[in-house]
Amino acid sequence: MNEKDIIVAIVEDEDEIRELLEAIIDRSPGFTCKHVFKDCESALNPLKSIKPDVVLMDIQLPGISGIEGIKLLKPELNDTDFIMLTIRDEDEMVFESLCAGATGYLLKDTPPVRLLNAIKEVREGGSPMSPGIARKIVISFQPSRSNPLTEREQEVLENLAKGENYTTISEKLFISGNTVRAHIKNIYRKLEVNSRAAAVNTAIKQKLI
Repeated sequence: MNEKDIIVAIVEDEDEIRELLEAIIDRSPGFTCKHVFKDCESALNPLKSIKPDVVLMDIQLPGISGIEGIKLLKPELNDTDFIMLTIRDEDEMVFESLCAGATGYLLKDTPPVRLLNAIKEVREGGSPMSPGIARKIVISFQPSRSNPLTEREQEVLENLAKGENYTTISEKLFISGNTVRAHIKNIYRKLEVNSRAAAVNTAIKQKLI
């Protein structure tokens, strides 16, 4: 394993899919995948110890669901990105998982190249999701009198909710990458969160825009 490899873990109950994903990822340069689990129950404690960069999590697992699994893991894995695996695009459960702390989602039949690019994307600040889901998140934002964010911070947050990475936000808003990071740091502080997914989730709950 190279120190710069993206460390990926998988939680998927279907043996064939789990083994295929592991093979694709672990055999690709720049990625390491040595930790795979068939359910959340067996994954919870090891993942807290391993602290992988990315977790591919089946959204509908037997026992503890993928959504509940994220709720249990995210508080201790703030720097880990969770990508949900689903068989249906734009499912209501996908939206719920994003609100729970997932960074994005992929269909289980996603081509290998797209899968690897999506993993890289989340580590660069992006969120792989369909336009329909992104639109649903943005629409969920409603004006609030008690909004603590500045107009520019709101613009940055809206773009985060759309799944844009830092570079894209910088280009769209004509500001530097360092300025984007400064705005995001202020957003985290004002919303009392420490991750992009939590910021979007909190903003939705508080109806901020």
